[in-house]
Amino acid sequence: MHSNRREFLKTTAGFLAFATSGTAFDFKKEKLKLSFSTLGCPDWTFDKIISFAAENDYSGIEVRGIQREMDLTRCKEFGPENLATTLRLMKDKGLKFVDLGSSAEMHHSDPAERQKQLDEARRFIHLAEQLRCPYVRVFPNKLAKEDRDKAIDVIVSCLKEVGNYANGTSVTVLMETHGEVVESAVLKRIMDSVNHPKVGLVWDVSNMWTVTKEPPAQVYSVLKKYIRHTHIKDATLLDKGPQYKLMGKGEVPIFEAIDILYKDGYKGYYSFEWEKMWHPEIDEPEVALADYPKAMKQHFEK
Repeated sequence: MHSNRREFLKTTAGFLAFATSGTAFDFKKEKLKLSFSTLGCPDWTFDKIISFAAENDYSGIEVRGIQREMDLTRCKEFGPENLATTLRLMKDKGLKFVDLGSSAEMHHSDPAERQKQLDEARRFIHLAEQLRCPYVRVFPNKLAKEDRDKAIDVIVSCLKEVGNYANGTSVTVLMETHGEVVESAVLKRIMDSVNHPKVGLVWDVSNMWTVTKEPPAQVYSVLKKYIRHTHIKDATLLDKGPQYKLMGKGEVPIFEAIDILYKDGYKGYYSFEWEKMWHPEIDEPEVALADYPKAMKQHFEK
């Protein structure tokens, strides 16, 4: 036990040192993989989304609804008659689909509701395969306090099921650090129990830090092997919850997390999640989505 604790502290200290050293990043020579979630532009057409992305130094799109249709399998752009056109438009703009954001929740124990959620995940996996998109996001969400072990077992079982469905495809299912499942120890327990090559994590730094205050270095040292994708955003903490801010304007140690990922060779996307769909009072997408690449460039060129 003491040996394990010493190893953990040693690893965490290493990542902390990592985060505070210089970045030595040349933005002109190295292309950071930047994407944004369409949650940030809920009223934009697909054409406007991809044109804006291409014009503002993004190379990926994370699709979480188009014009407020959150079930992507119902979006006309992804229908059989439009699929080839959509893929060609993305290629012409030099863009890739990097993640499809489903609403599927893995915590339901009621058989009928569980089946409904799993069916959505399956439909999104099928669509992702057609779109040559590597990831589908699902939620853990609820963690019943009265029987925590049973709640974790349900999430594990559901993740294994969707992971098995993804077998034989190019798609991996990623559980976001979200809702009531944001403690690194709980997330590690779930992922270790799932132990499936087609299941990984979306590390939403803000979702975790605003609840647990765990330093990014500590979170990363625990969850590193499972992180495939990220959600990047900043916020200030108010009594009513997080208030989202432009990058570097809030309290979240977001750039610390970004530095840790970059210096450890993370190859995935740094995906800006501006939650305009759920928080209409925050800055307009024309402001926030344009600011993100500039803020990232400014940070790495320091």
